[in-house]
Amino acid sequence: MRQSQLLMTTLRDVPSEAEALSHQWMLRGGYIRQTAAGIYSYMPLGLRVLRKIESVIRQEMDASGGQEMLMPAVQPAELWKESGRYDVYGAELIRLHDRHDREFVLGPTHEEVITSIVRQEISSYRKLPVTLYQIQSKYRDERRPRYGLLRGREFLMKDAYSFDRDWEGLDASYRNMYETYERIFRRCGLDFRAVEADAGAIGGQGETHEFMALADIGEDTVVSCSQCQYAANMERAESAVPEEHTGRDALKTDRSSAIERILTPNVRSVQELTSFLQVDPEQLIKTLIYQVDGENVAVLVRGDREANETKVKSYLSAELAELASAEAVKQATGASVGFAGPVGLKLKVLVDYEVAAMEEGIAGANQEDAHLKGVRPGHDFSVEHIGDFRNVTEGESCPRCGAPLQFHRGIELGHVFKLGTKYSDAMNSMYLDIDGREKPLIMGCYGIGVSRVMAAIAEQCITEERLVWPMSVAPFQVHIIPVSVKDEEQKSLAEQLYGEMIKAGLEPLLDDRDERAGVKFKDADLAGAPLRLIIGRGAASGEVEWMGEDGNKINLSAAEAVQRTREAVARALNG
Repeated sequence: MRQSQLLMTTLRDVPSEAEALSHQWMLRGGYIRQTAAGIYSYMPLGLRVLRKIESVIRQEMDASGGQEMLMPAVQPAELWKESGRYDVYGAELIRLHDRHDREFVLGPTHEEVITSIVRQEISSYRKLPVTLYQIQSKYRDERRPRYGLLRGREFLMKDAYSFDRDWEGLDASYRNMYETYERIFRRCGLDFRAVEADAGAIGGQGETHEFMALADIGEDTVVSCSQCQYAANMERAESAVPEEHTGRDALKTDRSSAIERILTPNVRSVQELTSFLQVDPEQLIKTLIYQVDGENVAVLVRGDREANETKVKSYLSAELAELASAEAVKQATGASVGFAGPVGLKLKVLVDYEVAAMEEGIAGANQEDAHLKGVRPGHDFSVEHIGDFRNVTEGESCPRCGAPLQFHRGIELGHVFKLGTKYSDAMNSMYLDIDGREKPLIMGCYGIGVSRVMAAIAEQCITEERLVWPMSVAPFQVHIIPVSVKDEEQKSLAEQLYGEMIKAGLEPLLDDRDERAGVKFKDADLAGAPLRLIIGRGAASGEVEWMGEDGNKINLSAAEAVQRTREAVARALNG
């Protein structure tokens, strides 16, 4: 490609709305342009990167046995009502009506559509297993689109769905996709981790993993062990369970000392209470009232901990859990927010392991401006529902080996789920087994945010001076830059190298513009080709400056430069 013909409008200043480095550089380099909040157009340079990522995905998906198809973005709303997700998905689901007032949704994902297709196409065990995938735009009405391609309202996604006869088959399909994802992300040059995760709105009946690119701008927290292979996202991460959490499975009435009621006027928060009473937050029992699928539930964690709504939902097999309103708290406890406590509370109480292990603690009195001192779990309130209901903190012990846990920020790249029969049961997607018995299809679901992958790669590959795309996804493999096209020797050698590179099957970008050298090099930093050939004064003797991915430069003859480029590309693409 000749740069004079490439639509690559670069920006010299960092756009004010761009917080993430990837967003800044892709706007500055002319890769993307915003059409509306969270909605972007891919310019020629950006589309070349996107198509390279798609190519890697297709190659690996096809090699794993996947079959590509394409489903509609506009989906009948009745399919979502049939699966039970129409109301559950919430405000992110974009709903619309056609001229006949029939209701549709813009697909944020395609579990409903694929299940409706497969129940028509597959009726016998003889056609199983099968894995189908597509690469297609998805739509979610994000409350706060941000970070460019990392959180948008329209985005490109690869979604795949496996169908098996039984759970053993699903285990094999899941492992196959897990390993396929590892190959995809390695080929894309990403530093990533596979972590245990929560199924979220997709749902499911088995294990699920997220693939996370490590990056400071990441919105997710990756929790990993400093010694073993344990890794999970914050929603699922656990620490070692206190040894003394057992044995308090029923309310006990015997006690050696009475609870002391203490006045705490206008003392609501943990910080205020610890200061007022001169105690450590670990001595407090924090009582949080949640509305879980319309029912009030109390969750108890230590005063220095944060409750984890996802774990609460998982324990109760619920669809929705959120903190109750101030009015609901007062109705449920008799006191305003900040004074709730477990003693005498007429609600289901979920007790975190750490609270269950406490000898005694300080809790709200369910009365205005009052707390209770000397509250003993298992004596003063029931600990029937004990579990892990909090976020872990960095430095706690790994649940598997006991070594310290460490935190990283991460960008979610992909997610693999064992759906089981969640959708096949709801949508009556059945097959006949070898004995002629009707059974539900066993499903798996596997997604990759293709446009997110593009942003994550950029985020990891930007230095203070330049963007260097991995060879596998670079828009161009080598950038040929004559310092001055007015110099006939430089221009001639540049054209010669350009022709030889194309003949060798490489993907060069020739900067044939009549621009100052400084402008060319600034644009080259944005274009992100991993290799450069700089043609300057040495052109008269057939010599060029060859620059590798690491920024190191070496003077070579034109023939050596072509050979070195071919070897570097082959090495990067073939390992």
